[in-house]
Amino acid sequence: MIKNHNFADMELDEIKNRFGIIGNDPKLNNAIDTAIQIAGTNLSVLITGESGVGKEVIPKIIHAFSPRKHNNYIAINCGAIPEGTIESELFGHEKGSFTGANEARKGYFEVADKGTIFLDEVGELPLSTQVRLLRVLESGEFIRVGSSKAQKTDVRVIAASNVNFMHAIHTGRFREDLYYRLNAVPISVPPLRERKGDIHLLFMKFALDFADKYKMPAVRLTPEARILLESYRWPGNVRQLKNVAEQISVLESNRQISVDVLRNYLPADDPNNLPVRGCDSGTAGNIQDRDIIFKMLFQLREEVDELKSMMGRGAIVDSSSSVAEVRAPVHTLPAKVSDMPEFPHKFPKEYSITVPAAEVVEVEKEKEREELPRTIQDVSDDMIRRALEKHEGRRKAAAAELGISERTLYRKIKELKINDR
Repeated sequence: MIKNHNFADMELDEIKNRFGIIGNDPKLNNAIDTAIQIAGTNLSVLITGESGVGKEVIPKIIHAFSPRKHNNYIAINCGAIPEGTIESELFGHEKGSFTGANEARKGYFEVADKGTIFLDEVGELPLSTQVRLLRVLESGEFIRVGSSKAQKTDVRVIAASNVNFMHAIHTGRFREDLYYRLNAVPISVPPLRERKGDIHLLFMKFALDFADKYKMPAVRLTPEARILLESYRWPGNVRQLKNVAEQISVLESNRQISVDVLRNYLPADDPNNLPVRGCDSGTAGNIQDRDIIFKMLFQLREEVDELKSMMGRGAIVDSSSSVAEVRAPVHTLPAKVSDMPEFPHKFPKEYSITVPAAEVVEVEKEKEREELPRTIQDVSDDMIRRALEKHEGRRKAAAAELGISERTLYRKIKELKINDR
């Protein structure tokens, strides 16, 4: 039973139906209950959870059950606004304050006065904007771009992100004082893999929705397919599950989905498909840097590391000859690059290859150099430089290859002081 005094008689199931929430997982129920409990206050809220878990529904619940419900609710994706214009978008600007500012404009904090602002991907805010946001949270004051006059606003701020804030603070990318201001009430939305009992319910809901949308019978899973569905990791969470349900609904003529058919729609469950920028509080390291490593390290270093492994264990080299014969036992790649798990080697137990002796010597030198400790940051920086070189400085193409946003890449370029095009 929800305990908010304005909704004492409203059951949790009624709230879920109202906001289209599917599932009965205790962690999900706790997140919803917490949202209701603090809706009547003015406390700032920080919602955490992996990409695709549905964090955006929590601020809607808070606003709808708050005294501000009849005023504006504005949702802003901080990662989608260019860094050069985000302060103007949030706080407004005066006429002539910058090129193209032909008239004064109100920002979201001015428009949302007496209402609620939801700052999605708040971890993407530039440091200069974080300072301005902190001032709003502390004093309710903001200043338009190009103005010197402070204005007042009464806004409830709810923020969400999937970054590891502790590491972002440690590396100087997020202000510690702002984090604690936003985190007055923390709400964590669990990933889909921790809600196994809800996975089939969600799939059937999506299947029914798409059956209605495309005017066709709904797909159903065999018992074996359901077991596979519920045992899969779902790195993209609810968003990925919905996409899979739509693909199957549209592409499969047989409405009974077997385990073999379902498997065709599920990407291999390997380190390349780990949740993007997961925010488990126990996860160490720079999540954005680790994303780059997961994206690039396997394809750029796998064959090189395999060759080094061969030559480093049982290699037979005749340096007097122009070629060298190398024999080596099977070797599993290092068990950890950050927290990456082991994966099987693809070579037979013993094999023989012929390579130029000069290349053997060079690889051995490279191996000696790489024996020096390298941090996740070092490897990430190297991946970024290589991607930029490969695409001749074109940030959009490099960001796509690295699997990060162009804005994140731009920030990394500034940190590394790379002169790109």
